[in-house]
Amino acid sequence: MRNQIEFEVSGRYALFTDPLTKIGGEKMSYQIPTYQSLKGIVESIYWKPTIMWIIDEVRVMNPIQTESKGIRLKKYQDEKGDLAFYTYLKDVKYQVRAHFVFNPHRKDLGFDRNENKHFSIAKRAVEVGGRRDIFLGSRECQGYVESCVFDEGVGFYDEYPGEIDFGVMVHGLNYPDETGRTNIETRLWRASMKAGVIKFIRPDECIMVRKVGEMSPKKFDESNIQDIEVLYEEVFHKRGD
Repeated sequence: MRNQIEFEVSGRYALFTDPLTKIGGEKMSYQIPTYQSLKGIVESIYWKPTIMWIIDEVRVMNPIQTESKGIRLKKYQDEKGDLAFYTYLKDVKYQVRAHFVFNPHRKDLGFDRNENKHFSIAKRAVEVGGRRDIFLGSRECQGYVESCVFDEGVGFYDEYPGEIDFGVMVHGLNYPDETGRTNIETRLWRASMKAGVIKFIRPDECIMVRKVGEMSPKKFDESNIQDIEVLYEEVFHKRGD
């Protein structure tokens, strides 16, 4: 597919929190990563408001296993923190396939729609493990990215017969700058895995969508955008090179 990247992300632990488990102050991870969590990883590899990343599919390489940990929650002032139990995924590894499209709701950034530039930068960013820190659902779960070829290597569920149904779970969030609407929404979908691969539907294909609250998109103009060529000239002029 056009403008598509492939990479492998792994880590000792992951926490793709099921929101239903947060009510009592404790957290339990979904069995698989959500679309939104994978999108966050891709955006940590490379992102600009000009583009939107679409997650095509993810391949689960390691067996799905969990581990619970006692977490001391911080409280205000001198109160002793409560003890909560968080259930993490353990020893995770995923192959991810994603591609980008230009954000149709960002006409103010039309001057930055250079397809080859963004694709080249994204590929280089994958090769070096991303431009920002990678987290697997939660900040305490450090992730590591490296380039790969999707479908290469042996996955734990490659020969698993039939489909594994994970039921209805969070797909992701709709933000105003990607929808053109002045609110934030939560998307739900029914996830399933076949031969270790989960194929995601696109955000606009989700039929279970709920409004969360009001929000306006950030505006970009000359006051908060600087041309890289101008910045380059300024830096090297000061250095005298």
